[in-house]
Amino acid sequence: MAESWNTDTSEAVYRSRDAIKNLRISVRVERVTSTVVLSQHLQQTVLSQQNPGVIELDTLTPQAKAGDNVEELVVHWQEKLFSQSEMDLFQSEAACHSPLEKQYHTEVRALLRSKGRRNQRVFTYTDHDRFTSLQQLHSEDSVTTAQSAPTFLAERMSTVRNRRQERRTVDCSVPRSKMITWEPSHGFVKSSHVVTKAMTTMHIMADLGPPGRLGLKENECLLFTVRTDGNGIVLLKPDFNKGKEPYRVETNGEKKEVWRLTLDNVSTAMAAEDKEKEQHMYKDLYLRHKDYLNSLVGHDFEMPPPGVLRLMVNGEIVSALGFEYDNLYVHFFMELPNNWSTLPFQPLSGVTQTCRTKTIGKESVALFSYPFSFEAFHLRENESQESLPQWPVLYFKVLSLDYWQRYRTEGYGYLVFPATPGKHVVTCHTWRPLQAGTVSGLRRFFIGGSPELEDHSYVRVPGTFKGDRLSRFGFCTETTGSVVFNLHCLQHARAFVDARDLRKKRQCVVDQLGGFSQQGAVYNIMEAFQRARRRMQEARESLPGDLINTSAQTQSMM
Repeated sequence: MAESWNTDTSEAVYRSRDAIKNLRISVRVERVTSTVVLSQHLQQTVLSQQNPGVIELDTLTPQAKAGDNVEELVVHWQEKLFSQSEMDLFQSEAACHSPLEKQYHTEVRALLRSKGRRNQRVFTYTDHDRFTSLQQLHSEDSVTTAQSAPTFLAERMSTVRNRRQERRTVDCSVPRSKMITWEPSHGFVKSSHVVTKAMTTMHIMADLGPPGRLGLKENECLLFTVRTDGNGIVLLKPDFNKGKEPYRVETNGEKKEVWRLTLDNVSTAMAAEDKEKEQHMYKDLYLRHKDYLNSLVGHDFEMPPPGVLRLMVNGEIVSALGFEYDNLYVHFFMELPNNWSTLPFQPLSGVTQTCRTKTIGKESVALFSYPFSFEAFHLRENESQESLPQWPVLYFKVLSLDYWQRYRTEGYGYLVFPATPGKHVVTCHTWRPLQAGTVSGLRRFFIGGSPELEDHSYVRVPGTFKGDRLSRFGFCTETTGSVVFNLHCLQHARAFVDARDLRKKRQCVVDQLGGFSQQGAVYNIMEAFQRARRRMQEARESLPGDLINTSAQTQSMM
């Protein structure tokens, strides 16, 4: 009857809250059959049939010890178990040069004196050893798998370079490898685009050589690999058996042998009392961390002074569309009206990156997605002022850059920050000055450049203008494209808290800053006008029909 094997040797991923140092792994390797013994048995069977009087050879052949066919031991995390080749190597102090090798020399000498070596075939490579190349591990992996062909992901990840454990230099200053590759090839890009995350690794190996010939490198086989990233993620290859069939291990070479591999997790389970203590400890730790964060933030929410409005805008220049040339960028700056101020380190201008346009529908669109933030404070010094407070304005101009680094002005525009908090998507249309004649157009096409505004605020109402009427007669312009803004506005004031407590309704921001009366008067006038209009409508409905027609004719004549 054929023996069944576990062929699922894929990598298993676990997450554990316990420390990795508490991991215990039970490893059992058992020889199943040997081709040498089988061939000898067949030869003896043939000889005995031909010559019945010949004594069978197996009675004269010394039997292998039980320890040579089966070995089982428990391996701790990062526990160093020396192989027979390492025992022979580290016995000589002359072969030990590095501090790690000298440490291994001391441990090997101690094992030889005490004769307390508990392993013969199974040994380990810790994270400090040189056995770290994944390609070597893949070539020496002897566990039989269900599918020997590698997957597409495995083929791609096999070329990913690994983080080096040691970076040795030639003269202690210049590394052997090039620091910068100015002309990377396709193979270099394919193999160097990812650096694997630094992980702690441990390998469990086995020397599956014949009895009496242990210590040969060609007989060493990889049985089990454990990796962890220090954040509770544990990767095992292959997974624990968990009551399933054992894994099949075949040795290389002419004399192939089959071994049975069993892996189990024998880590000590935490007692109920210890688990409860740990939960209380974590709970206390989280509470202390929460108190620490609260101490950094403070119990009192930061509030502006009385009568001050704090405006915070988190904006984004989303896109620009409908412009003539490609390679667009936006230059913008903020203008603060009277009684507005900002912090000293607050930037009030900026420039986006240069963006190529792409065709979306029938329009050429440049997608910037450029974020900016703005914070300002408003203080009403005199409540008897007749004019309403003005809001900050963002002026911008769109420019294009050609192959010869020549720029052209594509359009001017402005944006008044919304007076209401929340999210706002605003589309601002732009225009540019136009000079009469064809010379300006030819100059713009061939050598770049175009008429520009000396004062960018001229797109709206200049701040230096003091008259009653602003005339732009004779000023030629051309409508160009549009720019889309995405704004998230926040308003912060003490009056908001007072308004919430008093449950005031239909009041704007200006009224909540301390009793500004002009905006409220406008609302009162509009409400009075609506009441008068309703009364007039009711009076008209109560009049006879001929009087209504007469009043209608009188209104039409007027």
